[in-house]
Amino acid sequence: MVFPVEKIRADFPILSTRVYNKPLVYFDNAATTQKPLQVIRAITEYYEKENCNIHRGVHFLSVRATEAYEDARCVIRDFIHAKSCHEIIFTRGTTESINLVAASFGKQFIHEGDEVITSVMEHHSNFVPWQQMCLERKATLKFIPLLEDGSLDMDAYREMITPNTRLVAVTHISNVLGTINPVNEIIALAHQHNIPVLIDGAQAVAHMNVDVQEMDADFYCFSGHKMYAPMGIGILYGKERWLEQMPPYQMGGEMIKEVFFTHTTFNELPFKFEAGTPNVEGAMGVRTAIRYLGETGMDRIDAYEKELLGYATQRLLEIDGIQLYGTAPHKASLISFLMNNIHPYDAGMIIDKLGIAVRTGHLCAQPLMEYLKIPGTIRASFAFYNTNEEIDRLVEAVKKAKEMLL
Repeated sequence: MVFPVEKIRADFPILSTRVYNKPLVYFDNAATTQKPLQVIRAITEYYEKENCNIHRGVHFLSVRATEAYEDARCVIRDFIHAKSCHEIIFTRGTTESINLVAASFGKQFIHEGDEVITSVMEHHSNFVPWQQMCLERKATLKFIPLLEDGSLDMDAYREMITPNTRLVAVTHISNVLGTINPVNEIIALAHQHNIPVLIDGAQAVAHMNVDVQEMDADFYCFSGHKMYAPMGIGILYGKERWLEQMPPYQMGGEMIKEVFFTHTTFNELPFKFEAGTPNVEGAMGVRTAIRYLGETGMDRIDAYEKELLGYATQRLLEIDGIQLYGTAPHKASLISFLMNNIHPYDAGMIIDKLGIAVRTGHLCAQPLMEYLKIPGTIRASFAFYNTNEEIDRLVEAVKKAKEMLL
């Protein structure tokens, strides 16, 4: 079946934008995806018809907004195949989800002399929280190295696990290399030693089917804005057994059960971790985005984006001097590359003037760039609304940048 990319593109109004008098080509999807009209309308309709604070009123609007918000939680549960709705915690994004676990799990379970394992390919959001938590708790942070193709060195990982290991935290898909990590194997190895695992799923949920029960993840985090939903909304999935043992992350309204002058008792899951007025519009956007992805079909999206990746890889390698970073056999739809000795920022500025949005620099992964001994990369990341014709424009822009800068 032919993938209906033109029909999909019609749902994304920003794709008709012109920049520098040229049609926009948007290849910065790993940073944030664009939003379909269905999501934009869902947000507008919420403010037009349902806007109210939730969980705190018995009047019509409050009840209606609460029902919609809790329905969104259960739509997310079904999307990632979690066991129950109360294992879904709303946050501001992947970053806050990871910080919540680092602060709360760390306070409860990490002590002096303990160890946490992550990898050298992590985004700062799944690096700095563990680094700082380990410094505060006088624990040790250990890093899984890479093989030459950008895959995790699983043999090294096996050797890193010790009786002092308390948590493993790795990304599902590298935002720089595109590597799809073997999360089922990573989790299974940790669970042989009764070690919980957190998976940063920010780069995964918009591109593939995710089943947290099948992979047996203890925690799984992702952001709305990377899956066609609004900014400022994120999700933390956590197994009930861990969430019940973890103390609250923030204090305030909603997360309390009863407050007295001398003490406070805390609410049940999931509300224990959701202090204050939540981002209700964001939840409405996530719910609609998930339905949109479901109607399109995650398997079809995955297959089409693999075709884009294959075509882009082939076309870019036709250019002399191109060096790709991340050539693992299992990759998501993004390419990081450099050309000759041209600095990525310089090339990125020329590519931008030709109407093409790519990301340049360290991509919020400075330790990885240090590990690779490069200043950064040029990253083109693809979504299911991109086309081969747009990739052709990128190739011509890269050729132009090379011609101007060498």
